[in-house]
Amino acid sequence: ALQAVQDLLARAPGLLEARGGEAIEKISILAYEPAYGIIGDPAKMNPKTRQSADHSMAYIVSTLLRKALEQGRVGWKELMLSPYDYSAEAIAHPVTRALMDKIDFQHGGKEYDSRYPDGIPTSVIITGTDGTQHDSGLVMYPAGHARNTEADLEDILSHKFSLLGGMAFDDPEPIVQRFMSLPDLSPQELQELHDFDIAERQDFVDADA
Repeated sequence: ALQAVQDLLARAPGLLEARGGEAIEKISILAYEPAYGIIGDPAKMNPKTRQSADHSMAYIVSTLLRKALEQGRVGWKELMLSPYDYSAEAIAHPVTRALMDKIDFQHGGKEYDSRYPDGIPTSVIITGTDGTQHDSGLVMYPAGHARNTEADLEDILSHKFSLLGGMAFDDPEPIVQRFMSLPDLSPQELQELHDFDIAERQDFVDADA
């Protein structure tokens, strides 16, 4: 659904003009089983913990959409979710919560189920407050899927490693490169692979704490 949301917003950037999401009336999501049953569970429409938020389609989509509204743009690297997006503060963010209230998540039925596991069929329709419906169309092979031929996966993963590494290191690049060079390391270097100090951060409050 994240690919569908980004595709849709790229074609309808006017939805991002009101930074609080006021231009959005409704967000309709269709997905296949088992995705619908796992992350569309009604109990997960109101996550309170990191674990429940991480398995909530409503929360994940709303958080990505909130970040798009804040930045006024889309892009995997720009909107990539990090552990900070599952903090207690992020889970309670008022814009995220307002967007979650606008989500209608439904099972796509046989048409969607029959296309899985060849792909992961999902579609999103965002209805604007002016009544206009913006349809992503059916997304089968989002970025990260083995059959996706459009996304620069190496660039996206490089950004992800740096993003996550930055939580543990002031300069994550040497550590990222160490692991990216794993096939070329000497026996001595392999022995020292995990020899590094992890920085202590005081600004992250886990929602599960």
